Amino acid sequence: MASNAATPRAPLSGVFPVLPTPFDAQGQPDEPGLRRLVRYLLACGVDGITYPGVASEVAQLSSEERLRLTALVIEEVGGQVPVIVGASSPQVGVAVAHARAAQAAGAQAVMIAVPADRPAVAEQIAYFEAIAQAVPGLDLMLQNVPPPAGAGLEAGAVLQVLRAVPAIRYVKEETLPSGQRLTQVLAQAPASLAGVFGGAGGRYITDELRRGAAGTMPAIELAEVHVALMHAHRAGDAREVRRLFTRMLPVLNVQAVFRWSLTKHVLRRRGLIAADLQRASGPRLDDLDRADVDAFVDDLRDLLLPDAALPR
Repeated sequence: MASNAATPRAPLSGVFPVLPTPFDAQGQPDEPGLRRLVRYLLACGVDGITYPGVASEVAQLSSEERLRLTALVIEEVGGQVPVIVGASSPQVGVAVAHARAAQAAGAQAVMIAVPADRPAVAEQIAYFEAIAQAVPGLDLMLQNVPPPAGAGLEAGAVLQVLRAVPAIRYVKEETLPSGQRLTQVLAQAPASLAGVFGGAGGRYITDELRRGAAGTMPAIELAEVHVALMHAHRAGDAREVRRLFTRMLPVLNVQAVFRWSLTKHVLRRRGLIAADLQRASGPRLDDLDRADVDAFVDDLRDLLLPDAALPR
């Protein structure tokens, strides 16, 4: 059992959107665009920022790009909100290298996906224990990603890993049904667990929050609405939570299919990034899809920051 539990600190909670990685017309990371997206999220009033993750096209970034862009994000945040850094890799050494870099740069926690090539619980424990021992004092977040990207651990298996590796203070639950799994984990969680976050683009946020989720880690195209929803939740206004969620649903439905294409189209249309290029394979919006998305976003204009307030 790992004996180097992270030093207790104030638990993370609330809206921690996952930044996308904008690319320029040559397909290279658009660093000014990434800084602009950080400033946009700060203007929205998010509780924290996550980078890089699946929504960041992390699998399409080189190790050098990941390190450079992560440092850029933390620098631009400037300590205004906590940053959770994605350090996932099926290779322990690579995950450790990214976790150490994140710790040195000032990250509050690192998010590590359960590797798909370690189906046995003992293998998962050994994997996370090795990372915890390499970065003492840094909070870990176990990202329970479903197959084929991750192992998609059952709640009982997640609990075994948590009990064996107390440095894991958070879980990001993305294996469906996420709400039920969240309930099962929280009901038997060790004292070392500080909270469980939802993911999956925020599509199940109402269920997750009423079951005790600490927060959500969605994509960023509706950050203002997620922040307003979280404020309503904290105020105990369940009716307003449902109202805001219902208003987001048309965009969330499209995002479930088109993911990076949807996010980047919305951000480009709002003038936050210059191009909507993506490296990840997957469906792209066509003209009819874009017209639909534009109409759905226009329907949300009263909930979004006005164009004049957006960073340029």
